[in-house]
Amino acid sequence: MTERPSAFAVDRRGFIRLAGSTAAGWLALGATPDRMRVVASLTVLPLDDELTRRSMTDSATTRLGGLIAGLRQRGWVEGVNYRFEIRSTFGGPDKFKAAVRELIDLKPDVILTGSTGETAAVMAATKTIPIVFATSNDPVGNGFVESLAHPGGNVTGFTSSTAEMGGKWLQLIREAVPDIARVGVLFNPATTPRAGRFFLDSLEQEAAASGVAVVLAPVSATADIDGAISRFSEAPKAAMIALVDSFLVVNRQTIIAATAKYRVPMIYPFHYFMDAGGLMSYGPTLEVRSADYVDLILRGTKAGDLPVQAPRKYELLINRTVGNALGLTIPFTLLARADEIRE
Repeated sequence: MTERPSAFAVDRRGFIRLAGSTAAGWLALGATPDRMRVVASLTVLPLDDELTRRSMTDSATTRLGGLIAGLRQRGWVEGVNYRFEIRSTFGGPDKFKAAVRELIDLKPDVILTGSTGETAAVMAATKTIPIVFATSNDPVGNGFVESLAHPGGNVTGFTSSTAEMGGKWLQLIREAVPDIARVGVLFNPATTPRAGRFFLDSLEQEAAASGVAVVLAPVSATADIDGAISRFSEAPKAAMIALVDSFLVVNRQTIIAATAKYRVPMIYPFHYFMDAGGLMSYGPTLEVRSADYVDLILRGTKAGDLPVQAPRKYELLINRTVGNALGLTIPFTLLARADEIRE
């Protein structure tokens, strides 16, 4: 069992003051003072969301904090030789379009995207500004890159899951709840890869082999979530799987509250759901490697010449206290394989 390192958080104003006081030292590492570069980023979360606030700290355990810290190690100091701009796409289609337009109008040197929808929107808006996607499940299938090894164009980045994850999630939730007869699949068709089919093929194959019925539970609005989950509190016994989906991440608190209310076990793709009180998650370990690519692009490397990288490690997290509240006895064989057990 491994423990997540504690976050060392510094507010961004304090961080900029610290950076400014040591600018000469960082410039000696290779930063160039000839002009102020612009690194831009989009997030599907509101800017006041807990995950967004946490990400804006100077900590390697958060995506944006890790980016800023990683760039500093490479000689790029925020407020000295580059500035960081972030916009939220949260708030509906008009807000989404406005956020993308605002970033494009800044003429940034590189744009970091965090979801499939964001990457597609930015690609539609520019063919010249380099784009680095921090997470993408199917970059070739979505038309973002020509191939993983040779992306081409102005885009590259990092994948976060494979299509086989659907079957893996079912295997794990069945170990936690071995007597289920059906599994519900929660997702928003508009925001999950290939409207869910990216994961459903392997999930349905695993379900057919294990005799479990797959019941789709698509949701398109926050108000749909409670009813979608309540259906699986009745017989025959069921558990649920949350697909990789930015909509579900935004609404993670609502989802967790409904699973507790209706006592429905659910497995999630990211540790964000565990932080909100989820039962178990299985997904890629958060490795903030985007600083490597942003640095290379700022120094002149073409995004399309940088290969798309896959996760190097996956982690299983289990909350035993949540399991007890749901009336589950998590098998020791499953607990023994967990990277982290929360109480």
